[in-house]
Amino acid sequence: MFIRILIPCFNEAQVLHHMYEQLSDILSVDSQLQQYRYDILFVDDGSTDDTLTIIRQFAHVNRKVKYISFSRNFGKEAAMYAGLKESNAVDALVIIDSDLQHPPELIPQMINAYTQGYHQVVACRDRTGEQQWRKRLTKLYYGTINRLIDVSLMDGVGDFRLLSQKAVHAVLSLSEYNRFSKGIFAWIGFAPKVIHYQNKIRVNGVSKWSFKQLFNYAIDGLLSFNNKPLRSLIYI
Repeated sequence: MFIRILIPCFNEAQVLHHMYEQLSDILSVDSQLQQYRYDILFVDDGSTDDTLTIIRQFAHVNRKVKYISFSRNFGKEAAMYAGLKESNAVDALVIIDSDLQHPPELIPQMINAYTQGYHQVVACRDRTGEQQWRKRLTKLYYGTINRLIDVSLMDGVGDFRLLSQKAVHAVLSLSEYNRFSKGIFAWIGFAPKVIHYQNKIRVNGVSKWSFKQLFNYAIDGLLSFNNKPLRSLIYI
């Protein structure tokens, strides 16, 4: 069994060493316990700090580390898509952020669930530590979008997940230009195994998502998986 860990990165030099060390410790032990081979694929999304230099250092000393480097910042969706396209030879793939808000210690549980037959294993965080206005806004968003779109999105579920090779192929078969991965992951089906965990703050650095970017991403979700806005305009 061969498992790949896919890590999109953008200007994460402050936290990358910490994340890599923690991830490596977990994988070196768990790969022996659950009997699998693994590698780690970083996708540098046009970072302007030392992120790419650090990743190259990892790859120089560890043959399990591979990387893709973008010529400029194309966004996390493009980084995930590039990583998926380069993962046709793995049995399963885990997508995880590089800022440690996605706890690497959940990966062994994900792989264990995969061995039980799940094609998608998703991590669902709670809203511990978030400001009240953001919690209310998030609740309103999910309540609204789930009434409008043709798939169901779960609050707290994002990109942190395991995909089997079958699920990876299903995702890649959808050739949207403006990709909304939350919706795509739900659209392909495969009843997921859900693992719940407590929300974590960043270990270091700052979020790369501004309010405007999050708002536009939310609009992408509304437009990508239903035709009601277009039908409304036609009726008007």
